[in-house]
Amino acid sequence: QLQLAEFGGGLVQPGGSLRLSCAVSGFHLDFYAIGWFRQAPGKEREGVSCIMISGGDTDYVDSVKGRFTISRNNSNNMVHLQMHSLKPEDTAVYYCAASYGGDCHGKFDYDDINYWGKGTLVTVSS
Repeated sequence: QLQLAEFGGGLVQPGGSLRLSCAVSGFHLDFYAIGWFRQAPGKEREGVSCIMISGGDTDYVDSVKGRFTISRNNSNNMVHLQMHSLKPEDTAVYYCAASYGGDCHGKFDYDDINYWGKGTLVTVSS
């Protein structure tokens, strides 16, 4: 069983930067892929990025490649999403998510997620 608590959202202007953080607690974290989904009003929740706790392999949705960077700190069980060059289209509630036995390269879809955080709102607007 895992608990996820994300924070760091807020209001930022287009082109700005923001860092999201997810505190992960539980056991056997090495079996999980941890990452981020986002959901804008009226849209379905989409995967943004993920990272393997064991090994650190990462993946990103095409729309954020080159702008977002996911990282993990296994010493304090934190996962971060550093977001640069933010666009209004990035506005959404961002959810930390965990998949047991997840594979960032094709097995980190919505139906693969076992645990969700409550979400943190990112608003990109001038």
